[in-house]
Amino acid sequence: VLCFPGTCCCEGSWDVGLTILGETHEEEDEILPRKDYESLDYDRCINDPYLEVLESMDNKKAQRYEAVKWVMVFAIGVCTGLVGLFVDFFVRLFTQLKFRVVQSSVEECTEKGCLALSLLELLGFNLTFVFLASLLVLIQPVAAGSGIPEIKCYLNGVKVPGVVRLRTVVCKAMGVLFSVAGGLFVGKEGPMIHSGAVVGAGLPQFQSISLRKIQFNFPYFRSDRDKRDFVSAGAAAGVAAAFGAPIGGTLFSLEEGSSFWNQGLTWKVVSSDSGSFCLFCSMAATFTLNFFRSGIQFGSWGSFQLPGLLNFGEFKCSESDKKCHLWTAVDLGFFILMGIVGGLLGATFNCLNKRLAKYRMRNVHPKPKLVRVLESLLVSLTTTVVVFVASMVLGECRQMSSNSQSGNNTLSLQGMSEDVNSSVKTFFCPNETYNDMATLFFNPQESAILQLFHQDGTFSPVTLSLFFLLYFLLSCWTYGISVPSGLFVPSLLCGAAFGRLVANLLKSYIGLDHIYSGTFALIGAAAFLGGVVRMTISLTVILIESTNEITYGLPIMITLMVAKWTGDFFNKGIYDIHVNLRGVPLLEWETEVEMDKLRASDIMEPNLTYVYPHTRIQSLVSILRTTVHHAFPVVTENRGNEREFMKGNQLISNNIKFKKSSILTRAGEQRKRSQSMKSYPSSELRNMCDEHIATEEPPEKEDLLQQMLERRYTPYPNLYPDQSPSEEWTMEERFRPLTFHGLILRSQLVTLLVRGVCYSESQSSASQPRLSHAEMSEDYPRYPDIHDLDLTLLNPRMIVDVTPYMNPSPFAVSPNTHVSQVFNLFRTMGLRHLPVVNAVGEIVGIITRHNLTHEFLQARLRQHYQTI
Repeated sequence: VLCFPGTCCCEGSWDVGLTILGETHEEEDEILPRKDYESLDYDRCINDPYLEVLESMDNKKAQRYEAVKWVMVFAIGVCTGLVGLFVDFFVRLFTQLKFRVVQSSVEECTEKGCLALSLLELLGFNLTFVFLASLLVLIQPVAAGSGIPEIKCYLNGVKVPGVVRLRTVVCKAMGVLFSVAGGLFVGKEGPMIHSGAVVGAGLPQFQSISLRKIQFNFPYFRSDRDKRDFVSAGAAAGVAAAFGAPIGGTLFSLEEGSSFWNQGLTWKVVSSDSGSFCLFCSMAATFTLNFFRSGIQFGSWGSFQLPGLLNFGEFKCSESDKKCHLWTAVDLGFFILMGIVGGLLGATFNCLNKRLAKYRMRNVHPKPKLVRVLESLLVSLTTTVVVFVASMVLGECRQMSSNSQSGNNTLSLQGMSEDVNSSVKTFFCPNETYNDMATLFFNPQESAILQLFHQDGTFSPVTLSLFFLLYFLLSCWTYGISVPSGLFVPSLLCGAAFGRLVANLLKSYIGLDHIYSGTFALIGAAAFLGGVVRMTISLTVILIESTNEITYGLPIMITLMVAKWTGDFFNKGIYDIHVNLRGVPLLEWETEVEMDKLRASDIMEPNLTYVYPHTRIQSLVSILRTTVHHAFPVVTENRGNEREFMKGNQLISNNIKFKKSSILTRAGEQRKRSQSMKSYPSSELRNMCDEHIATEEPPEKEDLLQQMLERRYTPYPNLYPDQSPSEEWTMEERFRPLTFHGLILRSQLVTLLVRGVCYSESQSSASQPRLSHAEMSEDYPRYPDIHDLDLTLLNPRMIVDVTPYMNPSPFAVSPNTHVSQVFNLFRTMGLRHLPVVNAVGEIVGIITRHNLTHEFLQARLRQHYQTI
């Protein structure tokens, strides 16, 4: 393959290697590893078996189908809530056990001088838990990290191997409880989103590759389109279970995940409308988790006191402080400044984490898997030592407020740390005082967040600064190692320390006594989290639902928007960065304005591998085994149009006009490329590669449109059923005008071969066996591989009629369609293949996800500028 410098090499074309190179524009010699990804089929295939299902559908069957969908949605929500309950229960159990043992040891060793023994005990707990978490990731590597980038890719239409498997959710749920209990600066909220998505993908299928022997005859939801909707609902349920925010979960699934969002999904929450079930699923998850957590922790079943895994408590000024207000109009100015600083800090965090990720991709991942485990243990060792030493040495003894020992604040703190003697730590401090650094480090992260939000006692500015710096660096180092890990809670805790520091400084040095420290801690948490993940709408609603304080809506939204705008000036959000580093062909919301200088003919792949309506088995097997395309145009040849390609001083190819002077250079380049590929150049360059002499205009005998109308209702001709595109074909043979009849998928062709759907040459195509829609989708989602099939029993001379099973009316565009229109159609409809068809019904190319990635479009735009 000949690839020109600075361009994106697209050999293999459509859906072959949906690969991009990760961000080579920053460093000229930097090329990150590339990986092939397949696309998902979100478009419906309206073929004969599907039409038979539609015709047999009546109101009773439609209502039954809708009822089953509602039951599935409710089951997904309940199961996601139970997964969250499982994770939360064991995290609390292991964390309380660890802190109880270590705290008792510290209190004893403070007098005896054996603190080294306490450190060894803490190391023993943490290293053991982290080691188990790393082993689970070795079993299923895709369980590492938060899983949000992977789910975002899946909902965008990219098939990430193993992302929604049963083994993944088991390793994810068990791994995250060990990594959180192991003291790593990670959260369990991000993995909950991934877990919910896996539950949504697997539960409606009633089968699993890990449990092959357990199978049910469940004929519903056997397509990527249906699975996508359930994955969206599951992801929303994961957010709802994590934060107790069902509306925020729905908006999160929209903003961060679903690029092909079904508008009806937003409202299956409060009405029985056929298109709305995301919020209903989120509420089911919140209800389930709240019911069981409230019963287990407080013994009051049915009280619903704990809506999510992370509860921010009630924000309320002390009754004795008449000057206190949650926030005022004057504070908005400080919130905007905090948003700017939060955006800068988030951009710095993302930049450092990106460099670490690149280092791991080059120096850690290629090595044996044991190296990844050792890296996780090294991070755990460093984190444990830093936490222990900082708590013992860097903390200050602060006066304990009376309100911190009684009242609502203590109840909320104890709710997050039941069976722990106190949420404040008094290491090395006399009576009535507490160690502020140990209070932040020697507590679960949720309790530390509540301390910063609601603790009336002060935290030293030096302590807050050191805590922020240490937490910032260690959480940045931790995110990306081979353990299940979330980023929400570390970012919230880091930002809360920043906000509390700002409040202390404003109170101490400016004299703003009306400031409520909890509000500034909340705004700081929102600013830093927004600067890292770059979310606005959904994060605003999540924080409002978590605080139960609607008055915080305006300051949180302003802060998040400012943080996002500031961070976007420097780099992308953390999830988009990791998606790009993995080379996933993710489609953004829209293309850049300058891309409209390109047309569909500029970005399409003209080198087509096609099949005829009636094709011999030997040809189909040859095509399937020698290509990796996932769809093939079904065409017939139109020889009558070949003489119409050259007229006067303009080259007319497939109804597109090009001036000769503007394409001569491109013709030469295309010819070189075609020679290196043993293939053919773009059809627009026919007869232009060898000479620049104008061709005389042939006499017009018949209007092309009239020809097309005359053969409009002609049956599919049985032309050359034993032939398929061959390397021995000449240029002219390859460039026969091809009348487009439809699109057929690789999985459909393999299914036809496996089930022996064919007829002999002496028979009519009507004698060919017919398959139902259920039989065509029976092997979903893992169709047989053509290389694994034994087709020796099939007669290679038998003929397959593919017309009943192809999609005769796929979405298609004209060669002159602007790229923005192509992009919007492809993205909003969730397409996998987009044929380019001219005005007389001839296919001239095909567009896939690879042809619409930012890198590919940039390369084609550079080529466009060179030809001007």
